[in-house]
Amino acid sequence: MPGHILPHSHGESMNTEHILHVISQTDNFQTVAESFKILGDPTRIRIFWMLCHCEECVINISAMMDMSSPAVSHHLRQLKNAGLIVSQREGKEVYYKAADTEQSRLLHIMIEQVLKITCPGN
Repeated sequence: MPGHILPHSHGESMNTEHILHVISQTDNFQTVAESFKILGDPTRIRIFWMLCHCEECVINISAMMDMSSPAVSHHLRQLKNAGLIVSQREGKEVYYKAADTEQSRLLHIMIEQVLKITCPGN
């Protein structure tokens, strides 16, 4: 869209061409939306946050969350499919922790910052 002119000019100098190019990449925004959708459940946010701070098995996560193992496993599967957590088998036990990725680190920071702002007593 070279030379694209917006219907209403505010006189600001902005890189309209670049912005139009980026927002036209709808698949990229769909990927971002799916990441946020995974964290759209408070239980998954709690589990993800916990796994950013420790490595645990399903039984211990279930005890800490006061939830059944199948319910926790359901949330873990979604977090793992999204690439936010990883698992490691040791004998019969499977241990989960946050993935060592930029996405996981950024989402962890975002969660902690939102908690700090909205829950200043923490």
